[in-house]
Amino acid sequence: MDERENELKEAPLEGALLVGVEDRDDDDLDEDGKADYAREVLEGILSRMDLDATVDVREDDERVVLDVAGPDAGRAIGKKGQTLDALQFLVNKIVNRFPDGRRYIVVDSGDYRDRHDKNLVNMARREAKRAVDQGRTITLEPMPARDRRLIHLSLAKFPDVTTKSNGEGLGRRIQIIPSSGSRGGGGGDRDRRRPRRRD
Repeated sequence: MDERENELKEAPLEGALLVGVEDRDDDDLDEDGKADYAREVLEGILSRMDLDATVDVREDDERVVLDVAGPDAGRAIGKKGQTLDALQFLVNKIVNRFPDGRRYIVVDSGDYRDRHDKNLVNMARREAKRAVDQGRTITLEPMPARDRRLIHLSLAKFPDVTTKSNGEGLGRRIQIIPSSGSRGGGGGDRDRRRPRRRD
């Protein structure tokens, strides 16, 4: 190897994302191999981001969970989990680029996703109760598709409300709509008039 090749290998890369897994053969990956491959990919990305973090793996038949820990784990989460979502998207695209043997990869940090989901469900139920009590539609802040889906599911069996998404792209919001018979004055019994009888 000549001197120029050594310089290129040791020089920091700018504008490129190389995760050091180019020698892997995706056809040879079994389920355990997918998990290890996903961990290697995420560790490579975190290293390129200059984050001091480690990756632990938990898996079951349905998914692989990569848990980011260490001094820079908070930076890996990002504002409202946006960095975690981006990392998860990238790792899924890289690991599952071939259709055979796809496994869903979840990138988490210290059970951030579980805590976030619980807080989101609690907030949705509070807002649904407020919608029923006030008899008016409550519109939530814009949120990603994953969070909207969780709210739709959590309120699917909540009494006296329905949910609907409005808007486009990053501005898409959920509306929590009380039924017309809710007690907050959204119509109630006064609007349910009996048809007149004609003699």
